Amino acid sequence: MDALMRDGNAVAGLLQEVFAVEVTTAIGMCNTCGATEAVGALHVFRGAGIVMRCPHCHEALVTIVEDDTRVWVGFPGIRRLQVTV
Repeated sequence: MDALMRDGNAVAGLLQEVFAVEVTTAIGMCNTCGATEAVGALHVFRGAGIVMRCPHCHEALVTIVEDDTRVWVGFPGIRRLQVTV
């Protein structure tokens, strides 16, 4: 296991600031392998930003970069995201 890797729960607070729902239980579908997982089960890597990867094929599903006043969230590898409201 990589020392920089955490699960998706490691960014729950940040994601909840951006989304007004419990995001870790949202189900995402990987655009590459088609696997579906809860956001809380994704592998999280921190560096200059955050990359959340599919635990099955390791495709980058979500990217997050933040500064003092803004957050940029990209979903390059998510085919769809199912959120319970």
